[in-house]
Parts: sequence; structure tokens; C-alpha cells
Amino acid sequence: QVQLVESGGDLVQAGGSLRLSCVASGFIFSVQNMSWYRQAPGKEREWVAGILSTGTYTKYEDSVKGRFSISRDNRKNTVYLQMNDLKPEDTAVYYCCAGGRSWGQGTQVTVSS
Repeated sequence: QVQLVESGGDLVQAGGSLRLSCVASGFIFSVQNMSWYRQAPGKEREWVAGILSTGTYTKYEDSVKGRFSISRDNRKNTVYLQMNDLKPEDTAVYYCCAGGRSWGQGTQVTVSS
């Protein structure tokens, strides 16, 4: 079955960086578009970034443009989210998503001011 396992979340100071990873299994990763979402306490889950199956096109939510970078390694069945210049408002549980249908368990990112 489809399995997505996120890692890399942590407590970091504002201005710091983190790299999230999501290892996928149970489907053909190399043909699947992938996304990252996040959910802050008391808020709806929101889309953060997406990448085509080939890795040739990426897209970002406006508030993370220029700070976050999504990438993938189809040999390792892994999608990444590099997060730089983190802000307290980036605090959330970050989820990996395959094809808009399958979700990981999430990884907590906390940014202190």
C-alpha cells in the first residue's frame, strides 16, 4: 500500500533552516506529482509547494516563494522541502502528499522568535 514517511522537522530559531524529507513506497514514485502541505494549530491544512513527476516544474505558495525549495530524487523515492529564513508563522505540521490523495503522518516544524 501507499506509504509516505516524513522526517526532518525540528525546533529552530527564526532565520534558521530545515530540510524535510519524505520517503515514498507502494507506488511508482517517478510518475507521481508530489506536494508539501502544512497545518498550523487551529488552521486549515494549506498547500505549500508542488513538483511534477519529472522534477522539471515546481510551484510555491506566495508566502514561501524565495525561501522554500521543493526537489525530488526519483532514484531514492524521496521528495524534499528545503526551508530557509524560517519565520514563526511557518510553525506547523508539514505533510507530504502524493497525487492529492495519499498523505504521510506529518513532521512538526516549530520556529521560535
